[in-house]
Amino acid sequence: MLRKRKLARRSARQIPYYKRPNWRVTNHPNPAVSIIVPAMNERSTLKGVLYEARRVHPRSEVIVVANGSTDGTETLARRCGARVIAAAEPLGHDVGRRVGAEAARGQILLFIDADMVIPARELRPFIKAVHEGVDVALNDYSGLMAGREVHPVVLAKFSLNAMLGRSDLKGASLTAVPHAMSRKAIEAIGYSALEVPPLALAIAVLRGCKVKAVHAIQVGRINPVKYKNRRADPLISLIARDHLEAVHRLILEQGPRGGYGDLGRRRDKVR
Repeated sequence: MLRKRKLARRSARQIPYYKRPNWRVTNHPNPAVSIIVPAMNERSTLKGVLYEARRVHPRSEVIVVANGSTDGTETLARRCGARVIAAAEPLGHDVGRRVGAEAARGQILLFIDADMVIPARELRPFIKAVHEGVDVALNDYSGLMAGREVHPVVLAKFSLNAMLGRSDLKGASLTAVPHAMSRKAIEAIGYSALEVPPLALAIAVLRGCKVKAVHAIQVGRINPVKYKNRRADPLISLIARDHLEAVHRLILEQGPRGGYGDLGRRRDKVR
């Protein structure tokens, strides 16, 4: 009998926690925290993501923006109890963040991805930081740093932060999840800018929001790069253009030199 009990306990431990029965997302009627999860064909990881999301805060709602999915992602999200916003067609990178933010009711918005199961204990520091006064709580993750050649995305992140006068952020960026924002920051940035994460970060800094890299999660290890050949990765050029859009906004607001002086050059004298 004792042996059978031990085997039963061992068997229960071997079942992944999120695959155990009788759990559902419970969306609070007056949430303090909204957790936004864009998802496209992420059925294989979504259940684990939702299981952790539901444990982040006692007064929370979990919003899944299911777009362009053909693998049952939307159905699974509904079955797990999440609020679901469905779009038949793919929305494209980061557009789901805007859609989820527009539907969110919480004063703190936490953005995560559906293809990475991150434990709730690793997500709570972002909520805590915003609760304590940070407007934009970033993942303290700079990207892939190994090797002699600097990855173009890493270079873009460091460069933009330097131009914004925030070299202290290093490569921390709204391009990487998880990150959280206050309702104040969302209103200052504007929903449409959430579609272009570097632009959203630039606006947050320009509007005087308190931006801080609060907790490090090595998302590159959780979700490794799919393309070994950088030239084959379409995301690199997309993210580069996103950063150029952010630089353009900086120039529009701060002048042709982005707010930096010209050290007394009298170039008008030689024209």
